[in-house]
Amino acid sequence: MARTTYDHPGEQSAPDPIRLLAIRDTPLSLDEVFRAVGDDAAGGTALFVGTVRNHDSGADVDALGYSCHPTAEAEMRRVAEKVVAQFPVRALAAVHRVGDLAVGDLAVVVAVSCPHRGEAFEACRKLIDDLKHEVPIWKHQKFSDGTEEWVGAC
Repeated sequence: MARTTYDHPGEQSAPDPIRLLAIRDTPLSLDEVFRAVGDDAAGGTALFVGTVRNHDSGADVDALGYSCHPTAEAEMRRVAEKVVAQFPVRALAAVHRVGDLAVGDLAVVVAVSCPHRGEAFEACRKLIDDLKHEVPIWKHQKFSDGTEEWVGAC
């Protein structure tokens, strides 16, 4: 018979689930983010990796640079706290790169672990979507035809 109540402490949010938040000008590590969200009570861990692609809106991208507002890390924390308030997060991590990046480089890595896989998927999606829309990080794309474009919050 399947359980229908979740009264075990492991089914709830951890007391301090935000384990890693950073904006860095150095290469990002999947292993670091994955290790940060390890939790014995988590039955599901979802990880999202954003990479620099070689095209955007029909144009070839050669490279790009990310820059951020001085409040970006504080805004990242606010977004993370919102996710923690909405889902039973056991552990959460998010790192974003700034500076010049090449095609294929990791731009952002986020991960969330929760008691169950569905919650982990939903929380991870909410985290990356809100991070892209609410954290003041901007992308400067350089196209193969010599044109450039600034893109709003990423």
